[in-house]
Amino acid sequence: MVSPLKRYSPRKSGPACLPGNPAEETLVRRFFVEKIPAEEGSVTIAGSEARHITRVLRMGPGDRFVLLDRRGLRFQVVIRSTEQGVVTVFLERPLPSPPASPVQLFIGQAVLKSGAMDLVIQKTTELGVNTIHPFISQRTVVRPREDKRAKRVKRWQDIAIAASKQSDRSRPPEITAVTTFTELLQRPFPEETLKIILWEEEEGRDLKSTLRSTLDRSKAVLALVGPEGGFAPGEISRAQEAGFRPVSLGPQILRAETAAIALGAVINYESFTPKRKDT
Repeated sequence: MVSPLKRYSPRKSGPACLPGNPAEETLVRRFFVEKIPAEEGSVTIAGSEARHITRVLRMGPGDRFVLLDRRGLRFQVVIRSTEQGVVTVFLERPLPSPPASPVQLFIGQAVLKSGAMDLVIQKTTELGVNTIHPFISQRTVVRPREDKRAKRVKRWQDIAIAASKQSDRSRPPEITAVTTFTELLQRPFPEETLKIILWEEEEGRDLKSTLRSTLDRSKAVLALVGPEGGFAPGEISRAQEAGFRPVSLGPQILRAETAAIALGAVINYESFTPKRKDT
């Protein structure tokens, strides 16, 4: 019996592949679903992803792309049909996931104004953060109402998914519900987690030296980044009592969103070990 996949052949050019040798087509389109039912052999895609596939990219039966899910699964898929706003694809073959960082990164970010917070979510996702914990602190300017917080988190999750596809992450980061600074200090984290809190007034300990002296023993980093007005001195004291080390990013006073992105970039750089090619 002929497999249904044989009914479709890849297009030799078009939105699903880069120009070049058709025999070595590179799949450059990545789309996301919450869960890929690998055992079923096919997936239906609806909503914004289906609209992007059909209306923006004008892809159709026979086109191939990469499908990702929240668990880190990824498959090469081929479109079977596009009907009534739903895209049905066949799972052709599993694909290997990109290598993960050897160090887990958790960022506690005080809620910022909309544009700045969106930027933090996008860029820290690109830099490989595993979990983002939004929180309300003493000097937080934007304090979403209880009934609006779930909608705000959903928006951040959508931004994280888009950034994950663009940066070819194995899975998007988890974004937890908005909490308070006190509650975040009390949450359990993996053993041997390096806990740091960014503080512009810290003079004796910088981020680089702290990472280089502890990353070989720590498998995770939990870093707290304050709001537009920074942390209050009392919050720094409470964080220290909870095991956090105040660290500085340097002599400059950075905007809150810049601090979070710089933090992610430095930790990503310090923990990354490139693979050596055999010579």
